[in-house]
Amino acid sequence: MTEQTSTPRRTLTGTKIGVVVSDKRDKTCTVAVDYQQKHPKYGKYLHRQAKFQVDDPENQCVLGDRVEITGCRPISKTKSWRLVKVVEKAPAPLEHHE
Repeated sequence: MTEQTSTPRRTLTGTKIGVVVSDKRDKTCTVAVDYQQKHPKYGKYLHRQAKFQVDDPENQCVLGDRVEITGCRPISKTKSWRLVKVVEKAPAPLEHHE
């Protein structure tokens, strides 16, 4: 019998790519993920959007960045996603609307 001494590698499943729509909070950003859903009766594809609260410990996300996120254990009441990487930086820093 041979034993494997290497630890199994974790693969990231269930990752999503979205755009940062808010970065006002410390260590947290809000990411909007767009998707299409087929209407059950008419068959037309409808555009939908889901928003996720994402853990960003280094505050590296800025408004308009395209990021990859993955699910994790619940960090707070609404935050159960974490940042994997910044796929594309925003072309120019966008300003917050108040």
